[in-house]
Amino acid sequence: MLEVNKVDMFFGGLVALKSVNMTVPKGEIHGLIGPNGSGKTTLINVITGFYAPTAGEVIFNGKKISGLAPNVISLSGLGRTFQNVNLFPEMTALENVMTGYCVRTGYNLASAIFETRRFKREEQEAYEEAEKQLEFVGLIGERDTLAKNLPYGKRRLLEIARLLATDPQLVLLDEPVAGMNEQESEEVAQLVHKMRQEDNRTILLIEHHMKFVMSLCDQLTVLSSGSVIAEGRPESIQNNEEVIACYLGKRR
Repeated sequence: MLEVNKVDMFFGGLVALKSVNMTVPKGEIHGLIGPNGSGKTTLINVITGFYAPTAGEVIFNGKKISGLAPNVISLSGLGRTFQNVNLFPEMTALENVMTGYCVRTGYNLASAIFETRRFKREEQEAYEEAEKQLEFVGLIGERDTLAKNLPYGKRRLLEIARLLATDPQLVLLDEPVAGMNEQESEEVAQLVHKMRQEDNRTILLIEHHMKFVMSLCDQLTVLSSGSVIAEGRPESIQNNEEVIACYLGKRR
């Protein structure tokens, strides 16, 4: 589903990514790990169009997407969350998720002002989709709660619900359990499994929580200083001496 081919990303004299290759098959939960500053978020920003790579290309479903605008990439079926929760605090949970569905609507400003038949139909569809996704992530009971009044863990789930309303084929989760306790992390892990099993979505996630990553992912790609140093199944990555040295600063 996703191919990253020899991607470089330079910021002036800073080499953020160097000849990065990564493949994510359809239906896989794929982990992208590495120490702070290894280039993980930069790579996600390249994949989702926030940065155009200095060299190389990103292929999604057989089509080149590197260099396209983020909204165009989103409409192609690739969506993401961010390290920091970024919701509309004065809007309800339901309204926040409805904004995700808006990328799939086709009405214009005039239709909204005059409340045309198309506008009313698509607004109803957005309402129904938002309720569906809130139910999916376990937040239907919070549908009328302002986002700013939700506890941190539920705000994370709300962000995922809003993303799912865009109907992505590939879901990119940037540190989805950062700042969560073990119970909250387990809820997110169950949700990720549910996204694959019930919605047939492919997931690429960045995470520092090693227990979460190792128990959840089918394959892992490890970055260090902007380069891939290891790829494989979690059990092989755990025993990879270069990965151990990268994280611990020494070999066993």
